[in-house]
Amino acid sequence: MKASQHGGSPAPQSPTPKHTPKRILLTILAALAGLAVCGVLVVVFALAMAYPNLPALDTLTDYRPKMPLRIFTADNVLIGEFGEERRTLVHFKDIPDVMKKAVLSIEDDRFYEHGGVDYWGILRAAVHNATGGARQGASTITQQVARNFFLSSEQTLKRKAYEALLAYKIEKNLTKDQILEVYMNQIYLGQRAFGFSSAAQIYFGKDLKDISVAEAAMLAGLPKAPSAYNPVVNPKRARMRQQYILQRMHDLRYITDAQYEQAKNEELKIKTDSTAFGVHAEYVAEMARQLVYEQFKEDTYTRGLNVFTTITKADQDAAYLALRRGVMDYERRHPYRGPEKYIEIPSAKGEADEAIEAELAEHPDSDDIVAAIVLQASPTQVKAVLASGEEITITGAGLAFARDWLSPKAAETRRVRRGAVIRVTQDGGSSWNITQLPEVESAFIAVTPDDGAIRALVGGFDFNRSKFNHVTQAWRQPGSSFKPFIYSASLERGFSPATLINDAPISFDAGATGGQAWEPKNYDNKYEGPMTMRRGLTKSKNMISIRILNKIGARYGQEYATRFGFDPDKNPPYLTLALGAGATTPLQMAGAYSVFANGGYRISPYIISKVTDADGKVLSEARPDRAGVDANRVIDERNAWLMDSMLKDVARYGTAAKASQVLKRTDIAGKTGTTNDSIDAWFAGYQPHLVGIAWIGYDQPRNLGNKETGGGLALPIWIGFMQKALKSEPVLDRPVPPGLVQYGDEFYYAENPPGTGVQSLDVGPVAPAAEQKSRDAVRNELF
Repeated sequence: MKASQHGGSPAPQSPTPKHTPKRILLTILAALAGLAVCGVLVVVFALAMAYPNLPALDTLTDYRPKMPLRIFTADNVLIGEFGEERRTLVHFKDIPDVMKKAVLSIEDDRFYEHGGVDYWGILRAAVHNATGGARQGASTITQQVARNFFLSSEQTLKRKAYEALLAYKIEKNLTKDQILEVYMNQIYLGQRAFGFSSAAQIYFGKDLKDISVAEAAMLAGLPKAPSAYNPVVNPKRARMRQQYILQRMHDLRYITDAQYEQAKNEELKIKTDSTAFGVHAEYVAEMARQLVYEQFKEDTYTRGLNVFTTITKADQDAAYLALRRGVMDYERRHPYRGPEKYIEIPSAKGEADEAIEAELAEHPDSDDIVAAIVLQASPTQVKAVLASGEEITITGAGLAFARDWLSPKAAETRRVRRGAVIRVTQDGGSSWNITQLPEVESAFIAVTPDDGAIRALVGGFDFNRSKFNHVTQAWRQPGSSFKPFIYSASLERGFSPATLINDAPISFDAGATGGQAWEPKNYDNKYEGPMTMRRGLTKSKNMISIRILNKIGARYGQEYATRFGFDPDKNPPYLTLALGAGATTPLQMAGAYSVFANGGYRISPYIISKVTDADGKVLSEARPDRAGVDANRVIDERNAWLMDSMLKDVARYGTAAKASQVLKRTDIAGKTGTTNDSIDAWFAGYQPHLVGIAWIGYDQPRNLGNKETGGGLALPIWIGFMQKALKSEPVLDRPVPPGLVQYGDEFYYAENPPGTGVQSLDVGPVAPAAEQKSRDAVRNELF
């Protein structure tokens, strides 16, 4: 080969670099690692800068949640709760272990292992979600606490980063137990319930310490979706969630095989009325709320105030049942008014069920008086459906009340037929009866005459139908139940129980009555001539009371009545005052009759014994006026004893004789009251340590029925209450006070023995011996 023409060897060439895949990968990885390090440094720097700006944890370290106003009976039964958040604060040591384990099993089973953020949990959830499983989250309980207290619920990386930082900060400042305690008190669980203690009461009517494994699992399912897993609203979904949690608790060995088997098959009793409490004391709770609000204003609903009333559960239950029974007995004596409404029931079952459910929602039950819609009706049988979907059949005696409106000939607008909305109730067995909601109203109050503590108060037939409290707000004529105060006044003007008074017709011109000429009558239009004042009260003779007031003066009678707490402006000084033509409330009457019961002392009925804060510190406490304190005496002890003696005769032989017949006690006293045209019916009575006042009437005053009286309407309510309230109380005989002297069977003021004082009214000359007629003879004359 020839050399190049320039001669020499050719120039060497530089080698080409070899770009292998391995080297490329390493380069990319190095770049990514660098970027990652930079990213981490940036994130760490950002977090480091953000950490000092995180909110202070005062709301956690000094945890003071909004606590509702809670109202209790004297024996610690919850009767009312007011506030946006229903909550009962419970300390960690008082949370049952089964509740803690149920929550941890579903919300954060590694709670005691991680430092606020569960990285293993995040990885596990990510893998699970990537493989197509049901979407899982990985928020820890600490993160939930951070979110609930300090952050919004928006799903952004920034919020997630803050959540993690806050979780870390929380873990550094609180112990695990403290974090879990805050969580279990703060979490929202539906039905306005915050925290598991409140939820246990609302859903199961139980204290948290008493719940079962199955109930704990049901509650633990609520935090994820309080509405979706609410056992009241969605019982099927709630049970599915509960079963899953029980499986988790079993898998984690939180419960044994036996506990698991028992819990998963346990039939839970859910409180469908989550607002119901253990005793019907709605009027009491509302009274207490108003009184507390006057003192604490808006703090009333957030400070966790505990209000302890003076009522007792047993007495309140007795009063509620007695009043309801008395009102419904009255209803059964009067005609059936017909169905409340009619609807067209679609032929298709699904549409029919929806229409029935929607209509019955507009007719809420009144305790045991239940709304139903008639499916079929004939004179011998009615088939109806309840809001629960249960179909019932009514036959025989259950149809008696509405029998006239079951006939095909009955007016179409009132006939019991398909689509009619009716009321039904069950008797002692399983039989159903047609009934109706009453239009008449009633009230009952019982007080301790020693200090005025209210033991029971029912302001109306059904608080949910009418919030008007007839005990405190209904100003009604007291009728003959006011007469004892006129009689008491007469004892101070020289009268005695043996004073003879003429039971004969009498008339007055307009000047004496403050209105028009007046010719009063006895209730039964019968007149018996001269009789003792004692007998006049026992038989509730109007003419006797009128003549007494006419003698002592209407102005004196009015002024004297104020000693018992009556308002002078509501009881004008006219002779009609003798028949109770003024106005009073059952509350006022309770205070007034307490004066007779306690020996002559004025007391003021009160409903709140004390108010405490959430920690139990007493903020206010009642300091009631008491009997036995000289400053509170308003009538002479002898006067009170003589009135008590005469009022006992009313309960033994007079218009209230049924009281002694049923109760079989010698220490009860009282007076019936029936106003003109039977518009108001009363019974005011007492035992030395318990005063009770019962009233019945219409809100828009109208005749109760020509044969309806205080003795037939109000007295049975009083007796029904006293049968339970006095069951274990010993009979008390009041000793005769000093200053009274006895002649025959009657007692007199020592300064007014027989033959002195007022011996008679409008009966002509009367021999002193006539005033000494034995009480036995007087009793015999009553029959």
